[in-house]
Amino acid sequence: MNHEIPHQPEATHHTFRVQLSSTPRGARLARLLAVEQLREWGVGLTAPRQIIAELASNAVRHGHVNGRDFALALDLSPDTLRIEAVDTRSDKDLEPSAPPWYAESGRGLLLVAAFADDWGVEWGPVPRKTVWAEVRLRKRSQWG
Repeated sequence: MNHEIPHQPEATHHTFRVQLSSTPRGARLARLLAVEQLREWGVGLTAPRQIIAELASNAVRHGHVNGRDFALALDLSPDTLRIEAVDTRSDKDLEPSAPPWYAESGRGLLLVAAFADDWGVEWGPVPRKTVWAEVRLRKRSQWG
């Protein structure tokens, strides 16, 4: 007796990469394009949206080099979303630390660390720096 096996969707791998000017307008466009891509892939937006905003903003604010762009990349596997911001300024220390209570900025990497399941920095090739964050995708149960 033959039993029919229900169709299971194949595990998919998606990538998205955009290179933009290292300006506030470029960071905003990176956020808008990345969020739209995540919507198309059906990925929940809460944590990724915050991470994308911080990494794009940091790439422009702290990684800016005149005449050089930055890149934002998304890499979606069946269980993980990896977000990368690549700039060409490799002379900064990237350890998250709490700024003084009165500071108006300086909490970006603390937010990335809070929203991501893992994050880090890859250096090179010189002068490239990649700040990445990974979010593990939670499977929705059939009961809610």
